[in-house]
Amino acid sequence: MLKPKLWTTLETYDRKQFTRDLVAGLIVGIVALPLCIAFAIASGVSPERVVGGFFVSLLGGSRVQIGGPAGAFVVIVFGIIAEYGLDGLIVSTFLAGILLIVFGRFRLGSVIKFIPLPVVTGFTSGIAMIIFVSQIADIFGMKLEGQTTNFFEKIYFLWMASGSINPTAAIIGAGAVVFMIVWPRISHVIPGSIIVLVGATGLAQLMNLNVETIGSRFGEIPSMLPMPQVPDLTFAQIRHLVSPAITIAVLVAIESLLSAVVADGMIGGRHRSNMELVAQGAANIASSVFGGLPVTGAIARTATNVRNGGRTPVSGLVHAVTLLLLMLVFGSFAQMIPLAALAAILVVVAYNMFEWHSFVAMLRGPKSDVAVLLTTLALTVVLDLTVAIEVGMVMAVFLFMKRMSSATEIEIFSSEMRDPSPAEEQDVLDRSAIPKGVQVYEINGPFFFGAVYKFKEAMHIVSRAPKVRIIRMRKVPVMDSSGMQALVEVFHACNKEGSVMLISGINKQPHDVLERGGLIEQFGEENIVSTFDEAITRAKQIMGTQ
Repeated sequence: MLKPKLWTTLETYDRKQFTRDLVAGLIVGIVALPLCIAFAIASGVSPERVVGGFFVSLLGGSRVQIGGPAGAFVVIVFGIIAEYGLDGLIVSTFLAGILLIVFGRFRLGSVIKFIPLPVVTGFTSGIAMIIFVSQIADIFGMKLEGQTTNFFEKIYFLWMASGSINPTAAIIGAGAVVFMIVWPRISHVIPGSIIVLVGATGLAQLMNLNVETIGSRFGEIPSMLPMPQVPDLTFAQIRHLVSPAITIAVLVAIESLLSAVVADGMIGGRHRSNMELVAQGAANIASSVFGGLPVTGAIARTATNVRNGGRTPVSGLVHAVTLLLLMLVFGSFAQMIPLAALAAILVVVAYNMFEWHSFVAMLRGPKSDVAVLLTTLALTVVLDLTVAIEVGMVMAVFLFMKRMSSATEIEIFSSEMRDPSPAEEQDVLDRSAIPKGVQVYEINGPFFFGAVYKFKEAMHIVSRAPKVRIIRMRKVPVMDSSGMQALVEVFHACNKEGSVMLISGINKQPHDVLERGGLIEQFGEENIVSTFDEAITRAKQIMGTQ
């Protein structure tokens, strides 16, 4: 349903809920300020380029989703800027916004939610590791010989710069990390990140500490938004930047829908996934027009919104306006923030992103899931997120097909075979009821390309061809074109050997597949029956006429 949640909630909106949304929006806006600044600096852009979030709430499919830059994009944005420049990032974000709107219009929201958890956990953990390593230099005030997106080259540069540690920056950074770990045990009213930014900045200015700040790296921070400008798109640019655009779009979709699902659990609601994708697309187009970072649903800020009483998209609108005003008013203040303090905030963000408990629990799961998890993690760290998601998804799909094919069984019954023992499954055929010369094949499970080979092998087990082959399909919920083709091959084989193929108990979906393929008439309507008793009766008729 492509209808924004804002429209729905305003139908019964009242002053009491507005007060709650106003308070929640103000609090989330304050909480988001240090995170947005940290994400911008870590991505390689100045803080005033943090724009977005308003359209997520205005058009979104979730009541309480808070949109904005997220930690998962730090690595991607830094890599895009390093390879394509800031203009490349802006064009990529613009194209990603268009793709997200297309995703929503074609109702792909429910499909994206089926991305396996090991893939999501793998690339999220990999991004957390990269963020952590990328902040070590700033948290210790180290002077690196060069910048790189390669994980192992970063470690090498850190090792080579280990002698350039700034003790003052190290004390600020390490102290800030410890403070943010301990502070939640004392109070949840004021975010620890806000105290770290204000405290570290005040300390550095009052004591004239020798530490690098945002201003010393980026110069003066403008106290206004960049002028809006639609990217100049050319076919060559689109072809060149389609890969990073797809990466941004997929990650935005995954992050925002995961956040929306978490929010649903907190408020007992139900989001509109396709409308959410459209809203995320509009938000990213708007962000790119103002030269901003990619926007997505932020789980931590969404949870803060819910905990503080936000229950409609109005709180998200208030958050966006609050954040914008804070950026404009305190833009000059931002340039005095020590980079060691920002790095400390990101180190804590990276730790929370890794989700150690979930990661360790998944390592105790099925070996196939562990393989997908570790492969996605390794590829995210060693290569890039695009390759990691692609390979992780392919692995997950193949492992799923293997599991599904293993779940499908083909059983063979005939009067010549032994009766089952009492310990065996009770839901079996009475072999004495099967006439001689009749072979019964029962398919248990989905009949798709992953299970077809089992069916073909079962057809060759019997050395002497029966006069009638009954294929029992009562336990086949779905069948694909490969399953249909396997039946066609059996039908032709039966004609060649002078036997007849019967199908019994076929369900609606497999029957529709045969009907669309024009095979009902080819097999003979009289040879496709509803029950096994009818199939036996039909087999006896055939045996009597042969």
